[in-house]
Amino acid sequence: MPHTLLLAEPRGFCAGVVRAIDVLDSVLDREPPPVYAFHEIVHNRHVVDGFRARGAIFVDDVAEVPEGSRIVFSAHGVSPAVVDEAKRRRLRIIDATCPLVTRVHLETRKAVTDGYDVLLVGHRGHDETAGTLGQEPGHTRIVEDVDEAGSVEVARPVFVVTQTTLSMEDTAGVIDGIRARFPDAEVRNDICYATTNRQHAVRTIAERADLVLVVGSANSSNSVRLGEVAEAAGTSARRVDGLDEIDPAWYEGVDVVGLTAGASVPDELVEPIIEDLKARGVTHIEPVVVAEETVEFRLPEELEL
Repeated sequence: MPHTLLLAEPRGFCAGVVRAIDVLDSVLDREPPPVYAFHEIVHNRHVVDGFRARGAIFVDDVAEVPEGSRIVFSAHGVSPAVVDEAKRRRLRIIDATCPLVTRVHLETRKAVTDGYDVLLVGHRGHDETAGTLGQEPGHTRIVEDVDEAGSVEVARPVFVVTQTTLSMEDTAGVIDGIRARFPDAEVRNDICYATTNRQHAVRTIAERADLVLVVGSANSSNSVRLGEVAEAAGTSARRVDGLDEIDPAWYEGVDVVGLTAGASVPDELVEPIIEDLKARGVTHIEPVVVAEETVEFRLPEELEL
């Protein structure tokens, strides 16, 4: 059974997630339910279920929202087509898009205006890539891996943007593949500071741990990537939504456990795991700090009144 726990720091909520949660929390405090949200506000089951209990309704199509209703756009961003449809339905919009995702949208639109075709390195079907692809759908192509980097077709000079929650190592390989095919490509690596810091931290603890636990939901891109980074560093990794998903058999033969959490995971899901490990005999708890985060994002103007 484990005797040492390595706590990755930073872990858990990033500034963009804090802002998005604060936005929906504020709207629910100010307005009677239901309040609609386009997509899950952040990709964490516990957080989303808590908002549902307070009267939030999460939809994947604005056509599901009654005309004139309040709608909050999730942290992952939306396409102009979604905004236009929401306005057509006279929905009262509050945008909780992470400012770092908005930056990718602005880069994409400017690149197309400047005469480029945009290659978006990211995962198909993710809410964030759907929003970015929709900025300039006629001039944007998604590239998921090195193979696609070698086969994608474009008609104009190439400009590269990335999903903000990708694995740094995997993304570097895809970008290298794009540069090999398009040597003059303009590249913007948009993986955000929080993703970078959390991957650095989990890689650091993985080098010493026999097992790394990653707290995060299955649909959370950054949480899934943390598990992949830990495994790439040579240790075993398990992703769980919380304590109830941990199998004690995982601890057999394990001396050192590493613990981290995705950027959409509240501390209240991590603390019970720490307490459980202490009850199982962990006597040494060591924070492993790789960065200090001080980033904060302001709420939308309409909520600062």
